[in-house]
Amino acid sequence: MTLTLNNNFPIKTILGIPIASLSMSETVDFIIKSIKSKKQIQHVAVNAGKIVAMQKNELLRNSVLDADIINADGQSVVWAAKLLGKSLPERVAGIDLMMNIIEQAHLNGLKCYFFGAKEIVVKKVVEHFTEKYSKEIIAGYRNGYYSEDDTDLIAEDIVRSGADILFVAINTPKKEIFANKYKAQIQVPFMMGVGGSFDVVAGITKRAPLWMQHAGLEWFYRLLQEPSRMWKRYLIGNLSFIFLVLKYLFRK
Repeated sequence: MTLTLNNNFPIKTILGIPIASLSMSETVDFIIKSIKSKKQIQHVAVNAGKIVAMQKNELLRNSVLDADIINADGQSVVWAAKLLGKSLPERVAGIDLMMNIIEQAHLNGLKCYFFGAKEIVVKKVVEHFTEKYSKEIIAGYRNGYYSEDDTDLIAEDIVRSGADILFVAINTPKKEIFANKYKAQIQVPFMMGVGGSFDVVAGITKRAPLWMQHAGLEWFYRLLQEPSRMWKRYLIGNLSFIFLVLKYLFRK
């Protein structure tokens, strides 16, 4: 597949969301070419929980739909697409996409800004990638704890950093709304929300084994780690997602 720089890639509209029908390697290739061309792109990854939240949160929904490229983060979204007759090549997990883009940043002389998580966590993330690659890929960093009065100053700091890539590790819907609201001011060629990915890189949270990821059980592994905090999000959220898919299926 030849990818151009005008968002001319195949799209499958799934549950009302235009999702890029691209593999991981195709997605990375498109993003890096876009960054080099200085074309600004806002990326969003959607999973079952986010799609359910979009049904009630209009600001989140608009922020997601206003993105330039949307990938299916969750395996459940890939399965739903197949059930609805709109198969996707594969799951493009946000954390894996982030890791691939950072590797390409190192290879292509690009700089990354890391925004989000606790101060100790984001510092560990920066230290990790500095050690793995070099300090040259670090444009700057900032923790994710701030008030609304700070947002303009944060945006200005990102602009001054000269970053080519911005990773926003804040919870949904805050990260999607922030990226959509400030992308015109920040003008970073590529920005994406990465949720709890910084915690994984810093060793605070463990990812599920590969077999669980492929089986669509990554959510269950996370639930086992933090049952009191995650049970409602995953159990109720997953049921809501199933009902949403069935509604679209019967409508079809």
